[in-house]
Amino acid sequence: MAAKLQENPGKNRAKTRLVVGISGASGVAYGIRLLEALPELGIESHLVITRPGEMTIGYETKLKPRDVAGKADKAYAVEDIAAPIASGSFKTAGMIVAPASVRTWSEIATGVTTNLLTRAADVTLKERRPLILMVRESPLHLGHLRSLAQLAEMGAIILPPMPAFYAEPQAISDHVDQMVGRALDLLGYDWPLVKRWGEDLAKGRRNTRAKKT
Repeated sequence: MAAKLQENPGKNRAKTRLVVGISGASGVAYGIRLLEALPELGIESHLVITRPGEMTIGYETKLKPRDVAGKADKAYAVEDIAAPIASGSFKTAGMIVAPASVRTWSEIATGVTTNLLTRAADVTLKERRPLILMVRESPLHLGHLRSLAQLAEMGAIILPPMPAFYAEPQAISDHVDQMVGRALDLLGYDWPLVKRWGEDLAKGRRNTRAKKT
């Protein structure tokens, strides 16, 4: 008689986890705001920040890296390649790198990863999970464009944080919220601070009332 498999009570407790990476490009506000948005959606955040990312936090905000790490459910050292997010067997809903520096996206494109952030991104791709890269650089030379095209061919979503002027931003924070919300849209999450064309903005609404006959 075959032995009866014992059920593991914790095995079926599905958690929605999202990996968040913050690299050294300008625009760490996107990653920080993303960490603030995820609890509102009931999503568990797993954060890794590169050393240049920590430097940029100091340059662009009044926060310290430990303050940003405190906004995540789990935070890992960038050298910790034994962290759960380095393995494909650790289930997540995907990963957003906000912002993604040239070095970061170049490592991901080649598969030659040197830290936990790029390793986690590589894992996300190999497991066929969504990888969103909020790439920051301008202008782009041909090498940049080839790397980004290669990433798109590999399945990554390239999402430069472009201003959405139709949303009528009144402050930098409005632009940050809009772009964070659009990144979450790509994963199927509806964050209420996004202003949507045809819904929240009068200019985009169409008159759908039936014409009188």
